[in-house]
Amino acid sequence: MFPGVVYALLAGFLGAVASSSAKLSLGTDYLKGVCETGLRTWGEQRTFRHADETTACEWLHIPLRLLCGGLLFTCNAVMWTFLSKALRYSSSSTRTTVTTTASNFISSALLGQLIFGDSLVALWWVGVSLTLSGLLVLQRSSSTNTYSETSKKDERDDVN
Repeated sequence: MFPGVVYALLAGFLGAVASSSAKLSLGTDYLKGVCETGLRTWGEQRTFRHADETTACEWLHIPLRLLCGGLLFTCNAVMWTFLSKALRYSSSSTRTTVTTTASNFISSALLGQLIFGDSLVALWWVGVSLTLSGLLVLQRSSSTNTYSETSKKDERDDVN
């Protein structure tokens, strides 16, 4: 059971990294702004600049976007690998789904704050808590149904 949980947590985290990579690769303004800020702080020693001179950020954001696109596909491939391993090692597919979803929500929140400076209001946390509570209820009812079906089958086998 323990390797299944670890794989499910990693799958959720990699799903969040993949979605952040997609946002970075499709949103050119963010990467361009980071590039310009980085060049501005790195190149403060340079005092002269011509009006028609183009910065490296005019073209550098394109390879950065391609790199983020590659990271998107790589993270998705590894995420699916970890998810299938989590399903293999776990006793319940519902437990794996709940763990992966919880890990993805929390990782997305943390990556959003870290990379994009998103601020999460209390209402977001309430919504995530309600969603995860609903998933836990589904997981509990699924395991209860599985137990009752197994016990009914055992009773039928004993009668025959």
